[in-house]
Formats: sequence, structure tokens, C-alpha cells
Amino acid sequence: MSAFSARLGHRCVWVVALVGVLWVPAPKAQFSARVSHVEVYATVTDRGGAPLRALPRDAFTVEEDGLPQTVTLFAAGEFPLALAVAVDRSFSVSAEQLQRAVSAARSLVSLLKADDRAMLIAIGSQTEVLSQLSGDHDQTLAALGSLDRWGTTPLYDAVATGIDAIQPATGRRALVLFSDGVDRGSRTHESDLLAYARRKDVLVYPIATG
Repeated sequence: MSAFSARLGHRCVWVVALVGVLWVPAPKAQFSARVSHVEVYATVTDRGGAPLRALPRDAFTVEEDGLPQTVTLFAAGEFPLALAVAVDRSFSVSAEQLQRAVSAARSLVSLLKADDRAMLIAIGSQTEVLSQLSGDHDQTLAALGSLDRWGTTPLYDAVATGIDAIQPATGRRALVLFSDGVDRGSRTHESDLLAYARRKDVLVYPIATG
């Protein structure tokens, strides 16, 4: 396989770690090494959306710029999720839209497993972390209850901030964004944000509330 179907809801997750080693000669017969690990998380499903399990290592092909890469570590199983939930609460979002977003976010957090972690990010004139990344899901649910409409929407800046907030977490990382998609006043350009997101190890799921 050269392509994977990644779905947040399925827990049959395969992990591939790629290692590249560069040896650099140094004086006095010494040498130094630079090792780069790239983690690739994938959920493989059949055409009906059911997860495929027990796939062997040789069922996977990983390429970069069309060139095959060496897979040095391979593991399959259920891996904890670190989830950032970002909710647009700006005045461009109606009270009804915000209520729907909060309800959807509650449902999502309630479905997390015990070893999953979540955090809540509120998007207004400023991007605020209302609950830090934690396995205490009740803390995130309580923070959702405190959301009210406020401010404008520097949406692209907020998404970049959300990616940075969840990037240091271990394991699978995802950002789920509830917004009407309207940006006002971001310093970050849309194309720059897309390029930035592609360089990070965070899956971003934008959900339109309009």
C-alpha cells in the first residue's frame, strides 16, 4: 500500500518509524551522527469503512517525493490520542452555531477513551487555552460550558496556535476545529498556514458550523 485512509474514530492504528542516518567525518578519526525519526500513523479500512487488522509489515510501502523509504520500526495496536478541540466563539458565529459546536465537541470528548487526552482552545480576538492537555475529560467538558461569544476571528493565526499547542504531545495528535470559516485580521496567510500544517505531525479536522 502506498496510501492510507486515516480516520479518527477507528482505533486499529499502525505505526511506522523511519530512520535516516547521516555520518559526518570529524577530526582525529572521530565521527558524529544525526538520526532523524519520522513517525507515520495510519488507520487502514476496507471499502465499507471497517478497520483492517493483522496487516503484515510487507503490506506497507512508504515513499517520500516518489522515493521508497526504509521502514525500521513497525507496530500495530491501539495508541492513545492527544486531541485539541478548538471552538470559534467570535461574534461572526451565531449563538445557535456556537451551541451546536459546543454540543458536538461534548459528544466528541465523551467518546474518548481513558488513556486519551484532550484540551480546549477558544478562538476570539485572542486564542485562549481554556483547559490544558489532560486525561481528565471532565475538565474539558466543564471548560466547554464556559464558552460564550466574544471578539473577532483571526482564524488562521488561531489554527497555527492550536497546532503548536498539541504538537509537543506524544502519540497520535489531532486538532478538531469548529468554525464558520471566516477569518478576520490574521497575520498568517492561508497558503502559509497550509504549508505550516503540512510540516507538523498533527492531523487537522476543520468542521464548518455554518
